[in-house]
Amino acid sequence: MIQVPSLSDFNLQYTLPALSIVVWAAALLIIDLFIPRERKQTTAWLAAGGLVFAFVVNAFLFNVNDEAFLGMFRADQFTAYLNAVVLGAAFIGVLMSVDYIKRIGIERGEYYVLLLFSVAGMMFMAAANDLIAVFVALELLSIPLYVLSAFRAPDTKSEESGLKYFILGAFASAFLVYGAALIYGATGTTNIPAIFAAVSGIEIGGSASILLLIGSGLMLVGLGFKVAAVPFHMWTPDVYEGAPTPITAFMSVGAKVGGFAAMFRILASALPTFILMDASLHAAWQTTVWILAAATLILGNLVAISQSNVKRMLAYSSIAHAGYILMAVAAAGTAGVADAAARAALFYLLAYMFTNLGAFAIAIALEKDDGSGTNISDFTGLAKSRPGLAAMMAFFMLSLTGFPPTAGFVAKFLIFQQTLDAGLVPLAIIGVLTSVISGYYYLNIVVKMFLGDGEGDPAEGATPHLRWAAYACFAGTLILFVLPVLGTDIASSVHLATALIP
Repeated sequence: MIQVPSLSDFNLQYTLPALSIVVWAAALLIIDLFIPRERKQTTAWLAAGGLVFAFVVNAFLFNVNDEAFLGMFRADQFTAYLNAVVLGAAFIGVLMSVDYIKRIGIERGEYYVLLLFSVAGMMFMAAANDLIAVFVALELLSIPLYVLSAFRAPDTKSEESGLKYFILGAFASAFLVYGAALIYGATGTTNIPAIFAAVSGIEIGGSASILLLIGSGLMLVGLGFKVAAVPFHMWTPDVYEGAPTPITAFMSVGAKVGGFAAMFRILASALPTFILMDASLHAAWQTTVWILAAATLILGNLVAISQSNVKRMLAYSSIAHAGYILMAVAAAGTAGVADAAARAALFYLLAYMFTNLGAFAIAIALEKDDGSGTNISDFTGLAKSRPGLAAMMAFFMLSLTGFPPTAGFVAKFLIFQQTLDAGLVPLAIIGVLTSVISGYYYLNIVVKMFLGDGEGDPAEGATPHLRWAAYACFAGTLILFVLPVLGTDIASSVHLATALIP
């Protein structure tokens, strides 16, 4: 006899932050039909209100450690922390979008609805406790972003952006599904805790071990695309350049949160004991992630030097920063380091959220209605015309480089520390050297703003809402340096291994 679960078995209260976003997005799609075209800002504020509600509810779930949706959903501190990052990024993204989409003529209510659905996908991905849930959440995250990337249609760059993202994204999803199928074939389950339990009984060198190795590799390909890791990064510059800039900014943070959340869940929670040699202290996947991290750091930073468009430069910068977070993923492959590495990655994502969104906010201030004004040369003399914006941009560039007194300095310090603790000294050296290289293209913008010959751009796009977004990012980047405990203490109880025990 089939046993039908009751509503209480689903533990829906633990899913309320993500579930409320889904319900509110669906409701907002109907509500927007009754909002006049000239008052679409109302939809923006309603979307922002839904994000604030979810953020408040999420704050009450930081100390929960339980499952929901019959084991498909994991409610723990790891989930709650990443939810806060995603919701914060989305709220700032709404502030950046309000005036931008109006002045370039693409103000439509479905913009915010799609944004909310993508946010929900990111939150479900952070909580995914099953490979099937990972795939469903990934699609919910991605499909709205495909549409939003092409939202400036009939602009050809935007259409190319959406189409390229969709085609390559669908291809990457196929790798993810095939990898999940092979892991199921090796372990007999798609549930992450059950995979962890099954791995210990797999014979090293046996057929199940080979299936597990190939399956985890294919899943790494799918998630590597989402976080823009080399060599799965080729979509990033074109998509970042063609998409509406607020969507580029939000995507640069949110997609990374979802991708890296799934990486830690699958690699550090389900497969930490998957080894290829007896008595090894290192997981079988660590070397692969090590190589991906090194390649991502080197290519991202070196190619960024040659970019003349700030959106493409920040795209390659985003690739490089994926490399730094991959250092933490690689470190998690060493026994005893996984939890500390996950905490370092969480803080890095929080610091990167404030810093990168702030840099994009200043770029939006200079962007013209036709999409021009985003060349690095357009920043020349900005300190003369808009000294406040120039000072904030300089601060964000220093943070992306990893200079004190910024959140980026603390974030990189924590990542390097965990990499060294894991015994990955060569990777840590590559991380330090590429950070030095990144100073060239980041500080190049600072030099142009303060020492370049020119009167400076009037930055007519610096509307009050955009300035508030920039101020919030500036404050977050500074506070996380002065009081890093605000970011580290709330992650102090993250335990990926114990999270497997309901």
